[in-house]
Amino acid sequence: MAGQGKANPLGALWSAAMMLDHLGHPEASEELLAAAFGALADGVSTADLGGTADTAGYTRAVLDRVGGHGRG
Repeated sequence: MAGQGKANPLGALWSAAMMLDHLGHPEASEELLAAAFGALADGVSTADLGGTADTAGYTRAVLDRVGGHGRG
């Protein structure tokens, strides 16, 4: 799967959110998870979840929602 854009980054994002919480940044953790699940709620997902986004597309959809700069 490496280099094919097929990997689902949700696990890595969730791990990053857990790390942020552990390091004392619960607000950032919540924001990251809200962005990740917000993208899914808006129908952006990778093929393993029935969507059509590639790894970069899903990641962009999440990043668009972080920091109050997103659409969702």
